[in-house]
Amino acid sequence: MKNRALAAAIEDLAFSGHKIAFVSGPRQCGKTTLAKMLLERRKVGSYLNWDDVEFRRAWARHPSAVIPGSAGKETPLVVLDELHKDRLWKRNLKGVFDTLAKPCDFLVTGSARLNVYMKGSDSLLGRHYSFRLHPFSVREMEHPDVLAPDEMLAALFSRANQSRKAPEGNLEALMAYGPFPEPLLEQNVRKANLWRRNREQLIVREDLRDLSRLLELGRIELMTALLPERVGSLFSPTALAQDLEVSIPTIKRWTTYLKQLYYLFELKPYTRHIVRSLRRDGKIYLWDYGAIKDEAARFENMVACHLLKTCNFWTDTGEGEFELCLLRNKDGQEIDFLILRDGVPWLPVEAKHSDAEPSDSWKRYAGKLPCRQALQIVRQPHWKVHAYGDAQVLVAGAAEALGYFA
Repeated sequence: MKNRALAAAIEDLAFSGHKIAFVSGPRQCGKTTLAKMLLERRKVGSYLNWDDVEFRRAWARHPSAVIPGSAGKETPLVVLDELHKDRLWKRNLKGVFDTLAKPCDFLVTGSARLNVYMKGSDSLLGRHYSFRLHPFSVREMEHPDVLAPDEMLAALFSRANQSRKAPEGNLEALMAYGPFPEPLLEQNVRKANLWRRNREQLIVREDLRDLSRLLELGRIELMTALLPERVGSLFSPTALAQDLEVSIPTIKRWTTYLKQLYYLFELKPYTRHIVRSLRRDGKIYLWDYGAIKDEAARFENMVACHLLKTCNFWTDTGEGEFELCLLRNKDGQEIDFLILRDGVPWLPVEAKHSDAEPSDSWKRYAGKLPCRQALQIVRQPHWKVHAYGDAQVLVAGAAEALGYFA
């Protein structure tokens, strides 16, 4: 059982102040395993799943009755898995939390975005911290600690891990099987194919149905079959609407649902102070990039997932507001990714599957951004710093470079 980077953050930030910890993330990314790991460490508490009939009955009759007592000094931990499926979960959880006789820590998990279900009156404001659990990354396969932003940037450009052998095997496994624990750790192609098919069916046939009450599930399954070939290119709802013979608003609505269910995420262009920048068209990426056939697109998607995971982790743990977007102008010049820190460009990142030469786009963008450091990630082992005026562009191999991110 691999330790997860989020475990220490949950204990240090949420449980230290007896806040409720909400952990959302893609289906089968390891939320239940993380919760049970924290519960095993605590040794006092209980794991309760909404799919268990006895728990549903007890929660409906008297929610406070499910809270275990503490025989010693240790504060119990109560894990409530998929609690948001209860229509009145916010009201009941708030009532239980506000009337506790003794301190108790709560961990609430959900595969759909919990903030979707937190809209409305009883928002539990001030009583919780939210965390997003991602599947595995190059760094997390080796060890669970995450560097702070400034520490990470300094370590990356000084090549602090140079003495350690880059985990090329972990990079190859992620590219071959995707980042989700079951196929990644088992590394069996046939089982990975079956797992992937079952997961997509569950997302569309169960999660999407529960979230949206949509009836066009067959069409949405067809849409998910078409999305992998669109990864890495500008996403056109118009073209997809024509292929599926539905309206553009329908495609946008379905895309929003798939975002909420952690099937895909979308990056929008950064436009501030960028001449002739695109303003609307973005790119989509899949949480499970193992489904992408084209190797270059899969590599770009893998880099996107590593960067998004890092941005989400830093944001959720109080390091600042980190956001991932892209740079592209109407002339087609682009940098694949740009990390914003509190709204200001912090680190541009280009992903190149086979080209270790600096991208031509650096000539346009390297000196126009307020950040003086940039990164180009390539598939094969490489390490070289290029100067563009007073800006530095590091071209580095993915196995080594991604090992500095979350």
